[in-house]
Amino acid sequence: MKRILIIEDEDIIAEVQKDYLEAGGFGVEIAASGDTGLKKALEEEYDLIILDLMLPKTDGFEICKRVRQAKNIPILMVTAKKEDIDKIRGLGLGADDYITKPFSVGELVARVKAHLSRYERLTSDYRARYQDEIRVRGIRIDKMSRKVFVNESEVPLTSKEYDLLLFLALHPNRVFSKDELFEKIWGLDALSDNATVTVYISKLREKIETDPSKPQYIETIWGVGYRFNL
Repeated sequence: MKRILIIEDEDIIAEVQKDYLEAGGFGVEIAASGDTGLKKALEEEYDLIILDLMLPKTDGFEICKRVRQAKNIPILMVTAKKEDIDKIRGLGLGADDYITKPFSVGELVARVKAHLSRYERLTSDYRARYQDEIRVRGIRIDKMSRKVFVNESEVPLTSKEYDLLLFLALHPNRVFSKDELFEKIWGLDALSDNATVTVYISKLREKIETDPSKPQYIETIWGVGYRFNL
């Protein structure tokens, strides 16, 4: 049985979520404060976290940041605010999705199921099947030879283009900021700046996308960064 942690300080909302999720076949626990939720999230094993942003003591942003540093499980943010800045900030800290109050509990359950299904694909099928190579639809990345193929035709990439593509493909569906990508690929001692990331993303799209103006693989998340889509 999949275990879900709800971190929510409004008892009625938390109990309603719990009832519907349990009816859907999930095991559910509730943490009514940020401190308690963070402790449980880090010390116990859950398959998904439903995280309210506005919490006493430790807020949802800090919890999201701390959990993402330690674990890669799906995090679904719940916010009462409609401002895009809160959603962008949450996604930038590593949340997988958000839902705005008030919302249908049926929608919540559907999103939980969708994220768990996607996470299972990532952790089992995807990682188990492609140890020496990565296949994502028409793209094949051969890690042994450092070669990339699109529809089985080799696409020549520079060393940094390959490193950037491989890093994104190894962390699918996760949003990375330009600063994060620059640090991971070029390192702190590199002579250029994170504008380099924009240029290299553009170069990669020209080489791997059918229509670079409508990318299917490397997606721009406006105000946050980039995400590689499975």
